[in-house]
Parts: sequence; C-alpha cells; structure tokens
Amino acid sequence: QRIRLASQIGSGLSGVLYVLDEPSLGLHQTDQSKLIQTLHHLRDLGNTVLVVEHDAETMLRSDYIFDFGPGAGEHGGEVVAEGTPKQIKKDKNSITGKYLSGELVVGKNLPSGNGNKKFEDLLMEESLANRKKNTKGKFLTLKNATGRNLKKVDLNIPLGKFICVTGVSGSGKSTLIMDTLYQGLRQMFGLKIEEKPEPFDLITGIENISNVIAIDQSPIGRTPKSNPATYTKVFDYIRDLYSQTQEAKIRGYSQGRFSFNVKGGRCEACGGEGQVKIEMQFMPDVYVKCDVCKGKRYNSEALEIEYKGKNIADVLDMTVEEALKFFENIPQIRRKMETLYDVGLGYIKLGQPAPTMSGGEAKRVKLALELSKRSTGSTLYILDEPTTGLHFADLENLISICKRLTARGNTVIMIEHNLDIVKNCDWVIDLGPEGGDDGGEVLFEGTVDDLKKCKKSH
Repeated sequence: QRIRLASQIGSGLSGVLYVLDEPSLGLHQTDQSKLIQTLHHLRDLGNTVLVVEHDAETMLRSDYIFDFGPGAGEHGGEVVAEGTPKQIKKDKNSITGKYLSGELVVGKNLPSGNGNKKFEDLLMEESLANRKKNTKGKFLTLKNATGRNLKKVDLNIPLGKFICVTGVSGSGKSTLIMDTLYQGLRQMFGLKIEEKPEPFDLITGIENISNVIAIDQSPIGRTPKSNPATYTKVFDYIRDLYSQTQEAKIRGYSQGRFSFNVKGGRCEACGGEGQVKIEMQFMPDVYVKCDVCKGKRYNSEALEIEYKGKNIADVLDMTVEEALKFFENIPQIRRKMETLYDVGLGYIKLGQPAPTMSGGEAKRVKLALELSKRSTGSTLYILDEPTTGLHFADLENLISICKRLTARGNTVIMIEHNLDIVKNCDWVIDLGPEGGDDGGEVLFEGTVDDLKKCKKSH
C-alpha cells in the first residue's frame, strides 16, 4: 500500500479522489506520522483523500470525519456524526468521539461477555478454577534465532500471561514469532508445518504447554458456501436438531436433508449456494440471487420442516444475537453463539457468505471457534495483528478475551502496534531498534511501566 502511495506522489496529479482502506495496517506509531504527512501532501496538491481508518492519530489530524453506527451490522449503517475532529469529540452520539476526547478509555470498563457477572468476578472465578494447572513462574525459551534479520535472538516467554510483541515495521516480529517459534513448536508437537522453521538452536519449557494455535487474517472460506455457522461447526448441531423434529422423523429425513452441500435437501438450481455465479469474461465474476429458491439454498421439502416456527433457511438468516435467544435451551448451540457474541460479532448472520466478511470479522470468527473448544488451560495462542479493522469498542472485547484466556492458564502472544492493546497487556517484548538490517534485536522484555523508561525503544 505504501509503495503504491509513493508512486502516486511521484506522479504529482491534482483533482483526484484517492480512497484508502486502512492504510495504517501493520504500521508502527513512528511510521504513522510519515503516512499522515504523505496524505496531507496529496491533499495540498489539490486532491481529495478519503480514508477508512480506526487509528486515533489519523482521525485527529484529518480535516473532516464521518462516523458510522450506532452499532454494527443491522444496528449500524447510519452516519451518526460528522464534522471536524473537534466537533466529533463533543458529539454525544459518537462513540468514536468519546474515545478521541478521552471520556472513554480502552481497557477501563471491559465487557464481561454475555453474563451478568462483573468482569473482575469472572476473571477471579476462572483464575481459581485453574490454580491446579498453574503456569505461574514457568517460561518457554527460544535460543539463538537467526532467521532473516534476527541477530542471535534469545526469547523468554513467561507462561500464563498476555504478551505483546512490538517493534517498528520490519524489526523482525513475524520472523521471530510466526516463522521461528510457531513453526518450531508445531514441528516439535509433530503437527503439519506449512514451511520449515527459520534457524534456531532449541526451545525449552515445551512440557509446560499442551498445544499451539495461531489465528491469522486469512478468510474463513473462498466460496459463498462457507459461513460462520459451518466454520464454527454449530451447523452440525442445528441440522441434527431439525432431523430430530417429529415431522422430519415421520418423513424419514436424516441430517443430510438439511445440508446445502449434498443432494436431497438443497436447491439444485444453484447447488445450495443461494446465488448463481455469472462469469464475466474480462471482469470479476458476478453473483446473483438464485431465482428458484430466492436465495434460501433449500428445496421446498426441506423448508417445510420447522422448529419453533422457523425453517432451516430462517435460522441461517438469523443474527448471532437472535440465535442466542432462539437456541438458549440447547447447550451445544448456545455455547458457540455465546463465544461469537463475546468477540463482538452479535450482528453477523449465521449464513453470511465468507467472501462478504471483512478480515477483522474472519479473524474473530476463528477466535470464537478456538474459544468455544474445551480448553486444557495450557494452550499457547498466537495472534498476528488481530486489531486490523477493529474500532476502539471492539478492542475492549479483544482485551477481555485475552485476559479470560490467561485466567484459564493459557498464554496469549500478540504481534501488535496498537498502543491501547499494548497498554493493557502483562508483558512486552520489543524488537528493533529500526527495521530491516538495523532491526532484529530484542531491545526490551518486561512490564509496560518499565518499557516507558526504556530510552532505546520507540
């Protein structure tokens, strides 16, 4: 994105409308001001620059802000406030404004999830339940990592904590955590590895963890058949429920009748996709709603079976919030819905096609899937820049999830530039001092308070 920006500045055009989608992605705070200067330069040449962004500094240094809301999904879609940053800060309708003015601070009032318990009580309970398998005082140690620009790095990871790995762009964070530590641990656990780990000498303390899971930005599926219900496996329970209804038993319908992937219950005109793909030779393919099933994915026989007055297509059209109430008496389904709701996805529909979901949404669906599994309490979770596409209010959900995971005795490592997240973690590992050849060293390991005193660290 920055290379494309550079080429545009070089062309010196004026009278152009530039639209940028989250240009701060993967940028450290030190680079943020350079990016903003670049955008100001484009504006000063006589262009209009329209930026979709969650970064506070970018918002405060813009000329005009449009704030969308009030909620997400069905609860959003309106401009709740517009004006200069000063006006937005004072606007009572704008949640963004409250965070920008300091009235709300990320991490001060963490949501406790779907229960009525206070967040602190919830953490206390989870902590007490996990005293037996305590990871306190134990470390996972990586010795002599030399991949790419890493300079013989030794890494000590305190277990049972929420850890942020920080550093300017190109300082070696992904090389160290994703390409060395993660791939190395997978190899030692005998799991399939995507590529050979970058070189290192040894990893010790592996007996203190039972599993390693990485949650990245890749989509949850490439076709309209992938959706949150199928990805989190909750759809298996829903299909089973429909096959247990009296009418389905009389007709002899099994679970397969309620799948839109196999012949029997699905609409054959669109193959259960609800959409028909039209190939456009020289342009991207276009999807149009199937005119036989009207986007419902099923044939009329399957749609005649109802549970509590709703057929299977109605369920796919429900939001997570609605489904949480609808299936409140079915524990397996409710648990999955609760975790989707807790990661801030109460507004997405169960049958929402994967290609229409943003990167931030896909990442949170993956997070919900991992959270809904029965945790052994000694898992290492690795999250690579999970704040992509997240608003301040969504950051609160993310922090509360990480704190709940560590209260259960798990360890969370997050590669992150967002200072609101870094402020709320237990331990920081800072790489640098700069990017490329001038990076690849661990500048600091410790608490956030000690990091503030570290002179070498940006």
